[in-house]
Amino acid sequence: MSDEENSKLFRIWKTTLEMLKDRGFLVLESELNMHMTEFLVKFGENFKREDLDMSKTKEDDLNDRIFVFFPNEPKLTVKIAKRYAERMRTEKVLRGIIVAKEAPTPIAKRAVEDLSQRYYLEVFLDAELLVNVNKHSLVPTHAVLTNEEKQALLKRYTVKETQLPRMQYGDPIAKYLGIRRGQVVRITRDSETAGKYITYRFVV
Repeated sequence: MSDEENSKLFRIWKTTLEMLKDRGFLVLESELNMHMTEFLVKFGENFKREDLDMSKTKEDDLNDRIFVFFPNEPKLTVKIAKRYAERMRTEKVLRGIIVAKEAPTPIAKRAVEDLSQRYYLEVFLDAELLVNVNKHSLVPTHAVLTNEEKQALLKRYTVKETQLPRMQYGDPIAKYLGIRRGQVVRITRDSETAGKYITYRFVV
């Protein structure tokens, strides 16, 4: 693997860790602060993508785990998706992320959607994780409401969730945070007049 590819995968790996941290998973500060030289010492200069595979647990629930897979194969296929789903089934892990070099085949995309009926399986392309969208200066703070917070919000404003402004499920920040359809997101923006300006979005 070339120096350029190593550098690219290092950035993707770091963004993936930041994404997991932002989702509430336990990530070591030493991982988040790791430099390229330390990364190469950890994985070796001739590492394979699959060497970056990882498992993390939620900070508030050690039984809630997630797998992140980095397939060696350039394109995600049905066979690869099923291989990962089988590992998740064996280890009783219900959530997984696949970081693929290229877009999955149409058949593989459908297979992932089918598998997601049992396992919450997400697919990110390398290009989507080269930069952390959540760190962009123009992106306000997003937070997913718990079901209790969501019900309290709807009761306070006497509205149905479908009457709230909408956010697309495929929105980059929604995808980054692992937000699912049906959830409500609180968006906090800085305001020169009000200090903080809060809005809510229903994810569809």
